[in-house]
Amino acid sequence: MEGTWLSLLPFLIIIPLAIWLKEILPGLVIGLIVGAICLKKSVLAAVEHAVLAMLETISDIEHIKVVVFLYLFGSLIGMMQITGGIKGFVEWIAEKLHSKRRLLLFIWLTVPFTFFMPMFRIMLLGPVMKSVLGKFRIDRRRMAYIIDVSTEPIIVLLPAATAFVGFMTSVVAGALKQNKIDASAYQLFLQSLPYNFFAIIALGVGLFTTFMNVKIGKKGGKKEKDKTNELHGLGLRKELALVAGEPLHLFFPLFLVLVLTFFFFWYDGKRKGARTFVDAFSLADATLVMLIALFVTIMISAAFYLVRKQPLHELIYHFFAGGNQLMAPIGMLLLVWAVSLVADELGFSAYVSSRFGTWLPKEIVPAAVFVIGSFVSYFIGSSWGTWGIFMPLGITLAKATEAPLAMTIGAVFASGTFGAFASPLGDTTITTASIMEMDLMGYAKYKLRISLLCGVLSVLAYLLVPFLIG
Repeated sequence: MEGTWLSLLPFLIIIPLAIWLKEILPGLVIGLIVGAICLKKSVLAAVEHAVLAMLETISDIEHIKVVVFLYLFGSLIGMMQITGGIKGFVEWIAEKLHSKRRLLLFIWLTVPFTFFMPMFRIMLLGPVMKSVLGKFRIDRRRMAYIIDVSTEPIIVLLPAATAFVGFMTSVVAGALKQNKIDASAYQLFLQSLPYNFFAIIALGVGLFTTFMNVKIGKKGGKKEKDKTNELHGLGLRKELALVAGEPLHLFFPLFLVLVLTFFFFWYDGKRKGARTFVDAFSLADATLVMLIALFVTIMISAAFYLVRKQPLHELIYHFFAGGNQLMAPIGMLLLVWAVSLVADELGFSAYVSSRFGTWLPKEIVPAAVFVIGSFVSYFIGSSWGTWGIFMPLGITLAKATEAPLAMTIGAVFASGTFGAFASPLGDTTITTASIMEMDLMGYAKYKLRISLLCGVLSVLAYLLVPFLIG
């Protein structure tokens, strides 16, 4: 279909609604219906077309891989929690903290061990840190900031063994398919990691302020129970408080999933003709490989937990409970795919190419994508939602203007990272403020100063690097 301005309408509806409602899902549903109405000119036919679009996206084998991967990752987390793996590690290491410097170092050292999803690291690390604040006389806002800055900006830079990898690769794959670009989504995801300037700069600033003892803002952060969403996660916190900690129950599946992921990358790449380990990563089906590694890890870990006297009924219950916690992003992802499909039928790619490809300088495309995406992500507080909305826009714009594709993808990921880290609506900000017993808006304002500094530096990087590599 020849592109018209109507192809932009779903996104023009989704973004303002997300900012107004502070939720991404209603905007996605309404944007999908409106796009379908533009195609079918009838409300009933549009609803039918919207449902068919969702069914078409979920029936795609690549999409099924991503959905199953995300659900199983949540299931593994649920099993690790109920067996006391993460809690046991935190309790074990907390006994060894005897100085302020060791305490701060410990927070950074927990990164590779408690990192499957940000929320669980924060929920299990936060209470331990809160309990030692008085002993070391550390501003609780500073402590909370160190936890957050060593969480969200890092997980978006990890190339394997996280639920984020599956989601991030999938939004890239969907946008590539929409623009008929024949390229490996996983390889482009890997190439984009060095261009997530916000995450890299935020990490650098976080490390500098931590170990150089740099104070940010005025003294504050007094204990003040935040009343926002006080019941969220209450049942989970109560149940985990009763679980006996056992560090081995974390180390075993963590080690297993990492080793199996690398093994299956090598195995799949080799059978496709790879001669070296690096070539294997290029040729392997990344999503399938990570899914297989995760599936095998769950089977072996379940047997291991049973041998360790963990009741079978508890493992089964928390297997599904953990997976169900990821149903919200899975549902959002299905809607993002459906909206992209409808927008493509309206000629979205052709319209953007014809309108913007002729006048927007390719050197400023990544910077523009980052600035606009960061603005939106701050008001919706969702990295995944921002990536779903802006990845089709970013890749289409990069193709139309011949801007650096990997850098543009990195800019989209960076914009979502900004919102997830800085926004008062972000899950990490809400969870950390609640656990550390701080005023939510006061803590968000405290982090915003640092985030804006990192954001400005990121914009400068996106403006300068295209000319340097160019």
